[in-house]
Amino acid sequence: MQSMVPTRPTMSGLCGATVFVFASIFCAFIITAEAQTATPAPAPTPCALRSNTSCAECLQNVTCLWCTPTKQCMDYPARNILPPSSVCPLNDARWGVCWVNFQVLIITMSVLAGIIIIAVLVCCFCCCKCERIGNRREDAKVERQTRARKARQKERRTEMQLRHDEIRQKYGLAKDNPYSRMDDH
Repeated sequence: MQSMVPTRPTMSGLCGATVFVFASIFCAFIITAEAQTATPAPAPTPCALRSNTSCAECLQNVTCLWCTPTKQCMDYPARNILPPSSVCPLNDARWGVCWVNFQVLIITMSVLAGIIIIAVLVCCFCCCKCERIGNRREDAKVERQTRARKARQKERRTEMQLRHDEIRQKYGLAKDNPYSRMDDH
Protein backbone atom coordinates (compact mmCIF):
# COMPACT_ATOMS: atom_id res chain seq x y z
CA MET A 1 0.00 0.00 0.00
CA GLN A 2 1.37 3.40 -0.94
CA SER A 3 1.81 6.08 1.67
CA MET A 4 -0.62 8.97 1.31
CA VAL A 5 1.82 11.45 2.89
CA PRO A 6 2.72 14.03 0.22
CA THR A 7 6.42 14.39 -0.48
CA ARG A 8 8.05 17.75 -0.86
CA PRO A 9 9.53 18.61 -4.24
CA THR A 10 13.29 18.60 -4.62
CA MET A 11 13.29 22.29 -5.53
CA SER A 12 12.38 23.20 -1.94
CA GLY A 13 15.73 21.72 -0.92
CA LEU A 14 17.36 24.35 -3.12
CA CYS A 15 15.26 27.08 -1.53
CA GLY A 16 16.14 25.83 1.94
CA ALA A 17 19.82 25.83 1.02
CA THR A 18 19.55 29.43 -0.20
CA VAL A 19 17.96 30.51 3.07
CA PHE A 20 20.67 28.64 4.98
CA VAL A 21 23.44 30.43 3.04
CA PHE A 22 21.89 33.86 3.70
CA ALA A 23 21.45 33.03 7.39
CA SER A 24 25.08 31.87 7.62
CA ILE A 25 26.37 35.06 5.99
CA PHE A 26 24.21 37.19 8.29
CA CYS A 27 25.51 35.34 11.37
CA ALA A 28 29.10 35.75 10.16
CA PHE A 29 28.60 39.52 9.85
CA ILE A 30 27.14 39.72 13.35
CA ILE A 31 29.97 37.66 14.86
CA THR A 32 32.62 39.79 13.12
CA ALA A 33 30.93 42.99 14.24
CA GLU A 34 30.80 41.73 17.84
CA ALA A 35 34.43 40.65 17.69
CA GLN A 36 35.48 44.08 16.48
CA THR A 37 33.51 45.96 19.11
CA ALA A 38 34.47 43.64 21.98
CA THR A 39 38.02 44.95 22.35
CA PRO A 40 38.17 48.39 24.00
CA ALA A 41 40.42 50.85 22.17
CA PRO A 42 42.57 53.42 23.91
CA ALA A 43 41.15 56.93 24.03
CA PRO A 44 41.74 58.44 20.58
CA THR A 45 43.29 61.83 20.14
CA PRO A 46 40.86 64.52 18.99
CA CYS A 47 40.51 64.85 15.23
CA ALA A 48 41.34 68.56 15.19
CA LEU A 49 44.86 67.83 16.53
CA ARG A 50 45.57 65.70 13.45
CA SER A 51 45.02 68.54 10.97
CA ASN A 52 47.92 69.38 8.62
CA THR A 53 49.27 65.82 8.98
CA SER A 54 48.32 63.07 6.54
CA CYS A 55 45.06 61.45 5.52
CA ALA A 56 46.20 58.05 6.83
CA GLU A 57 47.03 59.46 10.25
CA CYS A 58 43.73 61.34 10.44
CA LEU A 59 41.62 58.34 9.48
CA GLN A 60 43.15 56.08 12.14
CA ASN A 61 40.24 57.31 14.23
CA VAL A 62 36.91 56.25 12.67
CA THR A 63 35.14 59.37 13.91
CA CYS A 64 37.41 61.62 11.83
CA LEU A 65 36.80 63.06 8.38
CA TRP A 66 39.66 64.24 6.16
CA CYS A 67 39.20 67.11 3.73
CA THR A 68 41.85 66.91 1.01
CA PRO A 69 42.10 70.54 -0.29
CA THR A 70 42.27 72.12 3.16
CA LYS A 71 44.24 69.23 4.75
CA GLN A 72 41.93 69.43 7.74
CA CYS A 73 41.05 66.54 10.00
CA MET A 74 37.69 67.12 11.67
CA ASP A 75 35.09 65.23 13.64
CA TYR A 76 32.54 63.56 11.38
CA PRO A 77 29.29 65.56 11.60
CA ALA A 78 27.25 62.79 13.25
CA ARG A 79 24.00 64.78 13.22
CA ASN A 80 23.96 64.59 9.42
CA ILE A 81 24.13 61.39 7.43
CA LEU A 82 26.26 63.07 4.79
CA PRO A 83 28.73 65.82 5.63
CA PRO A 84 27.42 69.17 4.36
CA SER A 85 29.34 70.86 1.54
CA SER A 86 30.09 73.77 3.86
CA VAL A 87 32.29 71.40 5.87
CA CYS A 88 33.93 69.73 2.84
CA PRO A 89 32.68 68.88 -0.69
CA LEU A 90 31.77 65.19 -1.04
CA ASN A 91 34.32 64.47 -3.77
CA ASP A 92 37.11 65.91 -1.55
CA ALA A 93 36.01 64.24 1.71
CA ARG A 94 37.65 61.03 2.86
CA TRP A 95 36.26 58.75 5.54
CA GLY A 96 37.38 55.23 6.44
CA VAL A 97 40.05 54.96 3.72
CA CYS A 98 42.11 57.60 1.96
CA TRP A 99 41.94 56.22 -1.56
CA VAL A 100 38.13 56.49 -1.90
CA ASN A 101 36.35 59.81 -1.79
CA PHE A 102 33.06 60.04 0.03
CA GLN A 103 31.00 60.43 -3.16
CA VAL A 104 32.35 57.20 -4.67
CA LEU A 105 31.89 55.45 -1.32
CA ILE A 106 28.22 56.46 -1.19
CA ILE A 107 27.59 55.38 -4.80
CA THR A 108 29.35 52.05 -4.26
CA MET A 109 27.47 51.31 -1.04
CA SER A 110 24.16 52.21 -2.72
CA VAL A 111 24.86 49.89 -5.65
CA LEU A 112 25.89 47.05 -3.32
CA ALA A 113 22.78 47.55 -1.18
CA GLY A 114 20.62 47.52 -4.33
CA ILE A 115 22.26 44.31 -5.56
CA ILE A 116 21.72 42.63 -2.18
CA ILE A 117 18.07 43.70 -2.07
CA ILE A 118 17.47 42.48 -5.63
CA ALA A 119 19.21 39.16 -4.85
CA VAL A 120 17.01 38.63 -1.77
CA LEU A 121 13.87 39.47 -3.76
CA VAL A 122 14.88 37.09 -6.57
CA CYS A 123 15.54 34.31 -4.05
CA CYS A 124 12.16 34.91 -2.39
CA PHE A 125 10.44 34.90 -5.79
CA CYS A 126 12.20 31.68 -6.82
CA CYS A 127 11.32 29.97 -3.54
CA CYS A 128 7.67 30.96 -3.86
CA LYS A 129 7.60 29.80 -7.47
CA CYS A 130 9.29 26.50 -6.54
CA GLU A 131 6.68 25.89 -3.86
CA ARG A 132 3.84 26.73 -6.25
CA ILE A 133 5.18 24.37 -8.93
CA GLY A 134 5.69 21.63 -6.35
CA ASN A 135 2.16 22.11 -5.02
CA ARG A 136 0.74 21.90 -8.55
CA ARG A 137 2.60 18.67 -9.16
CA GLU A 138 1.39 17.26 -5.86
CA ASP A 139 -2.18 18.33 -6.62
CA ALA A 140 -2.03 16.70 -10.07
CA LYS A 141 -0.62 13.49 -8.56
CA VAL A 142 -3.34 13.38 -5.89
CA GLU A 143 -5.99 14.02 -8.58
CA ARG A 144 -4.63 11.14 -10.72
CA GLN A 145 -4.63 8.84 -7.70
CA THR A 146 -8.22 9.83 -6.85
CA ARG A 147 -9.40 9.20 -10.42
CA ALA A 148 -7.65 5.82 -10.49
CA ARG A 149 -9.20 4.87 -7.14
CA LYS A 150 -12.69 5.83 -8.33
CA ALA A 151 -12.20 3.85 -11.57
CA ARG A 152 -11.17 0.75 -9.56
CA GLN A 153 -14.20 1.19 -7.27
CA LYS A 154 -16.54 1.46 -10.25
CA GLU A 155 -14.98 -1.61 -11.83
CA ARG A 156 -15.39 -3.62 -8.61
CA ARG A 157 -18.98 -2.44 -8.22
CA THR A 158 -19.77 -3.53 -11.79
CA GLU A 159 -18.14 -6.95 -11.24
CA MET A 160 -20.11 -7.41 -8.01
CA GLN A 161 -23.36 -6.49 -9.77
CA LEU A 162 -22.63 -9.04 -12.53
CA ARG A 163 -21.94 -11.77 -9.95
CA HIS A 164 -25.20 -10.95 -8.14
CA ASP A 165 -27.13 -11.06 -11.43
CA GLU A 166 -25.58 -14.45 -12.27
CA ILE A 167 -26.57 -15.82 -8.86
CA ARG A 168 -30.13 -14.50 -9.27
CA GLN A 169 -30.42 -16.16 -12.71
CA LYS A 170 -28.98 -19.41 -11.36
CA TYR A 171 -31.61 -19.63 -8.63
CA GLY A 172 -34.43 -18.20 -10.73
CA LEU A 173 -34.67 -14.90 -8.94
CA ALA A 174 -33.95 -12.75 -11.99
CA LYS A 175 -36.34 -9.86 -12.46
CA ASP A 176 -37.49 -8.39 -15.74
CA ASN A 177 -38.28 -5.12 -14.05
CA PRO A 178 -35.61 -4.13 -11.59
CA TYR A 179 -38.19 -2.04 -9.71
CA SER A 180 -40.63 -4.89 -9.06
CA ARG A 181 -40.82 -6.57 -5.68
CA MET A 182 -39.25 -9.96 -5.14
CA ASP A 183 -42.60 -11.41 -3.90
CA ASP A 184 -44.24 -10.98 -7.32
CA HIS A 185 -42.40 -13.95 -8.86
